Amino acid sequence: MSKKIKTDGTIKFFISIIGIVVIAAVLKELSHIFIPFVVAYFLFFLFSPLNDYLRGKKFPLYIVLLLDIFLTALILWGVSSFIIGSFISFGDQIPSYADKLNKIVKDAAITLHIRDPFFKYFSIQRIVARIDYKILAGGIFSSTFTLLGNILFVLFFFIFVVTGHDATYEAIKKRFVFKKVKPELKEIEKKYKTSTDESNNDFNNWISDKLNIERQEKEEKLANTFKAITGQIQRYIILKIAINLSAAIVITILLYLFGIDFAIIWGLFVFLFNFIPSIGSAIALILPVVMALLQYESITYALLIALILAAIQTLFFNIIETNLIGKRLNLNPLLILMSVLIWGYIWGVVGMLLSVPLTAIIKIIISNSESENMKFFSNLMSKE
Repeated sequence: MSKKIKTDGTIKFFISIIGIVVIAAVLKELSHIFIPFVVAYFLFFLFSPLNDYLRGKKFPLYIVLLLDIFLTALILWGVSSFIIGSFISFGDQIPSYADKLNKIVKDAAITLHIRDPFFKYFSIQRIVARIDYKILAGGIFSSTFTLLGNILFVLFFFIFVVTGHDATYEAIKKRFVFKKVKPELKEIEKKYKTSTDESNNDFNNWISDKLNIERQEKEEKLANTFKAITGQIQRYIILKIAINLSAAIVITILLYLFGIDFAIIWGLFVFLFNFIPSIGSAIALILPVVMALLQYESITYALLIALILAAIQTLFFNIIETNLIGKRLNLNPLLILMSVLIWGYIWGVVGMLLSVPLTAIIKIIISNSESENMKFFSNLMSKE
C-alpha cells in the first residue's frame, strides 16, 4: 500500500513538472499576446490607487481611462525624448572615441607581445565598414515598428483590463469560493440531517447561516490575496523606481565630478538596467568604466571609477534595496536569480524586468493554498 502511495506521488510530481514545462513553452510561443497582457495588468495595478480615488469621487470610467492613457503617453514621450537626445549627442563624439579605442588596443597588443595582425593594426572603423547598413537600418526600423505596435497593444489590453477586472474578479470568486464551500456544507448536511420537520427547519436555518459564514471567510481570503498582489506590485514598483532614481542621481553627480563625459547617459543606464536584478547592475557598471578608459586612456583611473561605482551600487542594490524591498517580498535570493534567468529565457528582456514581481505574485498565490506541497514550495521561495 505504501509503495502504491509513493508511486502515485512520484507520478504526480513528474506530471506537475511536465505541466510547468508545457505552460512555459506556451508562454514563450505566445509571448506576443501574453507580454502586452501582463504589462497592461501591471499598469492597472500601478494606477489602481488613482483610479479608485477618482471612481470614489464619481468620475466616469472613460474619464479615468483617458487620464491613465494620457499619463502613460506623457511618461513614455518624456523618457524616449531624453534617451534619443542623449544618444544623438553621444553619436557626435563617436569618431574621437574610436581613435582612442584603436590606440588602446594597439598599445595593449604591443605590451602583451600579441602578434596577431588584427590587434596590432586594430581599427574599429574597418570593422564598422564591414557592417551592412541596409540590414542594420531595416532591423532598427523593424524593431521600432514592433515596439510601437507593442505599446499600442498594451494600451489596447489596458482598456479592457480596467473595464473588465471587476467581472473577472467575480468570476474567480464564484469559481473558487463556492467550489470549496458547497461540498463542505453538503457533507455537514448529510452527517447531521434529522427526520423531524421542526428540526429540519432549525437545521436549514443553521445551514444557511453556516453557508454565509463560510462564503464570507472564503471571499475575504480571496480579496486579501488580490489585495496582497496589488499591494506587493505597487510597493515594488514605487520603491524600485525610487531606489534606481536615487542611485542614478548619485552616480551621475559623481561621474560629472570625475569629468566623465555623458554622465547623464550613464546615470540613465543605471536607472534602467537595475530593473533587471544582478545582471543589470553589471551592465550599468561596465559602460561608464569603458568610457573612463577611452576618455583618459588610463587603466588605473578606470579601475578607480569601477570601484566607486561598485561601492555605490552595492550600497543601493544590495543593502538599501534588500532592506526595503527584499524583506517585504520575502523572496529567496537564489530564487530571484533563477527567476531572472527563467523569465528571461521565456520573454527576453521584458521577462527579466518583470521577473521579480511575477515571482512575488506566484509566491502569494501559492502561500494562500491549503495544500501541504504548495506550502512546502512557498517555504522554499521564502527568504526567511
